[in-house]
Amino acid sequence: MEKMWQMLEDIPPAALFSPVDIVLSLLLAFLLGQVIAWVYYATHSGLSYSRSFVQSLVMITVVLSMVMTIIGNNIITAVGLMGALAIVRFRNIIKDTRDIAFIFCALVVGMATGSQRYMTAIVGTCILCLIAVYLHLTGFGTHRPHNAFLRFSYSGHMGPGHPIPAILRRFCGSFTLISAQDSGYGVSEVEYAYQLMIRDATRNEEMLSALKAVEGVDNVSLTMQEQLLEV
Repeated sequence: MEKMWQMLEDIPPAALFSPVDIVLSLLLAFLLGQVIAWVYYATHSGLSYSRSFVQSLVMITVVLSMVMTIIGNNIITAVGLMGALAIVRFRNIIKDTRDIAFIFCALVVGMATGSQRYMTAIVGTCILCLIAVYLHLTGFGTHRPHNAFLRFSYSGHMGPGHPIPAILRRFCGSFTLISAQDSGYGVSEVEYAYQLMIRDATRNEEMLSALKAVEGVDNVSLTMQEQLLEV
């Protein structure tokens, strides 16, 4: 045990960074953090956008750069920082796994700039951002047999030749009836629920207007799949 402690004490202190080196590392971390944050902002889709999260991407990159300049090659300092950071408890729930990927990008870029691996930081940021843009533009991984959920009430049961299926066929590639439930309480209304594959989301208002124009239809509600996943 004493021999191990002596080995730790004999480790030379971390190489001292000059003020110019520290400023350069932090400025580069700030710029690359801005690039990551802007790419996240431009490629984000859905309802869970957070301004504080975008700003946190920049701050994380700069903070990690500063941490790396503090650690240098000193193991004792690294262990001490790990113990200090372990006290912090993060309770924010991250709903989107894509956000976690951007957090890791910020962490790695901050580590690269703080350890003065500037070329790795710059090239890595460019490649990661290009990958994020490519995945966003191509819609890679998209698989949606249905992309919307429709609910409405109708005064009675729909028989063959009813106009509502014809309206759905006009605006949707496919649709599936999930449930048709009587509302009860002596009322003849039936609650219908459909899963839809909408061809053109810009015509949603036109489809809703056509449904509401059908006599007996009430309480029409349309929810897109992205909204369902983030509620």
